[in-house]
Amino acid sequence: MKFAVIVFPGSNCDVDMYHAIKDELGEEVDYVWHDTESLDQYDGILLPGGFSYGDYLRSGAIARFSNVMDAVKKAASQGKPVLGVCNGFQILLEAGLLPGAMRRNENLKFICKTVNLKVANNETMFTNAYGKDEVIAIPVAHGEGNYYCDEHTLQNLIENNQILFQYAGDNPNGSLQDIAGITNETGNVLGMMPHPERAVSDLLGSADGLKLFQSIVKQWREQNVVTS
Repeated sequence: MKFAVIVFPGSNCDVDMYHAIKDELGEEVDYVWHDTESLDQYDGILLPGGFSYGDYLRSGAIARFSNVMDAVKKAASQGKPVLGVCNGFQILLEAGLLPGAMRRNENLKFICKTVNLKVANNETMFTNAYGKDEVIAIPVAHGEGNYYCDEHTLQNLIENNQILFQYAGDNPNGSLQDIAGITNETGNVLGMMPHPERAVSDLLGSADGLKLFQSIVKQWREQNVVTS
């Protein structure tokens, strides 16, 4: 499986994401610059964390207009897995690929620590390697991770099982319903604030994030089995 790590001016978690895919997952991966117009050669698209375009206006508000975002939308419409982490999640929200919006953390401070997440839905291409309601340890690092949406959108998220991850115990940012990660209705676009790419080895304090990437590859291989 071949992944693209999208690099915007100001991305700073792109190297972490690249390492997770190449060295821990053992799959192919390229850095792809924000002005790229085609992602047809890639099987999975990864939008890393950081401060795209300095987070001017709002986090992700400028990055959504980058040339590459048309290609990201095309990949999403084709059913390819698209993962946005932290600033990548914010970009997916701004681009309309996911519903809702991101607000400042409830305490108005930048938060950087490991938190516990509950796997609320383990029947997706991103979570099939986890157990139902499994609690995993994943780091967060953000100032605007307070997810919010209106009541109608929240009801849709719940009814469609689009909430994949919820904070377990301590909610670090005040997000609605303890939401830490959601998908689109078709289940192939995931946005999450915690950083699974920073939890792919016990040397990093947790390897719980590796299962997310393994889930993607498992689903992709099952869908692309070549029979002789």
